[in-house]
Amino acid sequence: MADLAQKPDVRPNNTHFSSGPCSKRPGWSLEALSDAPLGRSHRAKIGKAKLKQAIDLTREILNVPADYRIGIVPASDTGAVEMALWSLLGERGVDMLSWESFGAGWVTDVVKQLKLKDVRKFEADYGLLPNLAEVDFDRDVVFTWNGTTSGVRVPNADFIPADRKGLTICDATSAAFAQDMDFSKLDVVTFSWQKVLGGEGGHGMLILSPRAVERLESYVPAWPLPKIFRMTKGGKLIEGIFVGETINTPSMLCVEDYLDALNWAKSLGGLKALIARADANAKMIFDFVAKNDWIANLAVKDETRSNTSVCLKIVDPEITALDADAQAAFAKGIVSLLEKEGVAVDIGAYRDAPSGLRIWAGATIETADMEVLMPWLTWAYQTQKAALNKSAA
Repeated sequence: MADLAQKPDVRPNNTHFSSGPCSKRPGWSLEALSDAPLGRSHRAKIGKAKLKQAIDLTREILNVPADYRIGIVPASDTGAVEMALWSLLGERGVDMLSWESFGAGWVTDVVKQLKLKDVRKFEADYGLLPNLAEVDFDRDVVFTWNGTTSGVRVPNADFIPADRKGLTICDATSAAFAQDMDFSKLDVVTFSWQKVLGGEGGHGMLILSPRAVERLESYVPAWPLPKIFRMTKGGKLIEGIFVGETINTPSMLCVEDYLDALNWAKSLGGLKALIARADANAKMIFDFVAKNDWIANLAVKDETRSNTSVCLKIVDPEITALDADAQAAFAKGIVSLLEKEGVAVDIGAYRDAPSGLRIWAGATIETADMEVLMPWLTWAYQTQKAALNKSAA
């Protein structure tokens, strides 16, 4: 083995490369939340105003069409997706797309919890997309735009026809604010605050097209709906949900934090600036991978690589020759070394995904920090490899 790379002298200023909850924006501090109306009712005038402002800024930055509703809902992205699945599905057959753990979870919910009979599953291994051309959009379609645990995303919405008869339900939790989504092709979009904008957990966003609202008002599911999922009353949409009158009590501290992130995004120039930051961060990783033969993108095709949750696999033949447990231990060793050195935290692959690294490249990461991290990856890999060879000697 070649000589070990010298330990780098410079560490990232921000070591938080977790894929959720993600890093706070540059320069963030608790003082930014000093205007939060703590101890006040979220139904008071000030609380409603804050919640409506969060909805309005979300619409402005994401370029959500004026006739789409935006609501703040409980239980993060998971809650938003479940509200959509339980409230909308069952009117017709559904095609479920899955290529990583969260998408697989939605398949399980639809098949085993809702117990829908007319379900077609389109599944792919980590690193790949299913054949999108086989999807029938006369049926409802549920898919994840960006697979957070696989680093694989749909390249665009071209596979969705404009004249579809079914609804498209899109889990966009690692894509919103980092990737360009065509809302005209999407009937339900969900995400959470703690991903691209680095907000706090516990709150989800639910965006509904007019077609989705029409379904809600014309279709009653065969199963009972918990109060926390109900979006209609007397056959009409509860409009208050979509102007800040939340179903349950939100954290006004978290709302203030989301507002801070939205205002930061607006100050940068909005969605285009956010996408550019994520693209620059991801490119730093992709360029590094191209120059190092021991590591590769988990995403097989370049056009499907995520620019937020970048998932990497170790392809050194000596490591891939090991059994799965030993490969996982090697990757975890790299992660542990970097954490001990105060370089990067929480960059291990997701527990259900193939072993390797997962580095968050979203807009709240500074490209300068990503650049500093790259030589540390080489050092950690070589250090771990040397330790492995020594133990085998």
